[in-house]
Amino acid sequence: MDKDTTLHDVIIVGGGPAGLTAAVYAARKMLKVLLITQNIGGQALYSLDVENYMGYQFISGQDLMDRFEKQVEKYNVKNVFSEVKSVAKENEVFITRSTNGDEYHGKAIIIATGKKSRTLNAKGLDRLIGRGVSYCATCDAPLFMGLDVVVVGGGNSAITAAYELTSIARQVYLVNRSPLKADEIFLEKIRDAPNIKCFIGYELVEVTGEDALDAAALRNLSDDSSVVLPVAGVFIEIGLIPNSDMVKDLVLLNKNDEIVVSYDCSTSLPGIFAAGDVTTVPEKQIIVAAGEGAKAAISAYKYILKEGEHAETSY
Repeated sequence: MDKDTTLHDVIIVGGGPAGLTAAVYAARKMLKVLLITQNIGGQALYSLDVENYMGYQFISGQDLMDRFEKQVEKYNVKNVFSEVKSVAKENEVFITRSTNGDEYHGKAIIIATGKKSRTLNAKGLDRLIGRGVSYCATCDAPLFMGLDVVVVGGGNSAITAAYELTSIARQVYLVNRSPLKADEIFLEKIRDAPNIKCFIGYELVEVTGEDALDAAALRNLSDDSSVVLPVAGVFIEIGLIPNSDMVKDLVLLNKNDEIVVSYDCSTSLPGIFAAGDVTTVPEKQIIVAAGEGAKAAISAYKYILKEGEHAETSY
């Protein structure tokens, strides 16, 4: 248990594109920066190949996040690998408390914790993430040009992903346990698509493959029969959950539990800023998250200047 009494200028929670970018921008403003994260990379690590991040024609999510990390290492940023359980404000100081009892103090805080994908219990999914299993159709769809793929889900995100894949993949199999629940405007897009086949009332039970995914096994929920589809990709599109619990009692959240932010990444509580996928910013993309992280750091810097001079190393 570490109860560090150092007063940091800014605490950044989250080590994905938004958090890492915020760390660089905050450090370049000569702020005392603490970065608390469970891992480096976040959801970006699930992207096997990234072809839409400026400056790189082609790079894997892992390699891109490695470059982010190396850039952070050039600056005076203190890293702590931990899971933040709660954030509180006491006597104008923000206090983060982790699941193992660690406690850190800051004059401002940036929440860049992203979202976590809703998961399935299908066998083999975790092992084949980034090798055919994807949680981001927008990121990875172009990698499956001319190949057969499965999309799991029945909401707007799944139908949108399936429609996007119809112009890329050879065959798209849409799998959902229950009738589709997407908005009619999205359902209209796939009704006449010649290369979509729906498996409604089925669940994904297993994906197989050695170095890469080569098949998906489905179970019919009504008669327990099985179907094995030879496919190169499986897109899990059953929704994302914002990692916002730590501040749910401090700042305004929308109906989806995303942190409501203004144009400058400020939240409803002065001194708390948020960036990336955990916020109401609509586009969940690496490049967008990075830009929001930069904005959040600059806004935090302006907030600290307004509140007074930098604090001493401890109090």
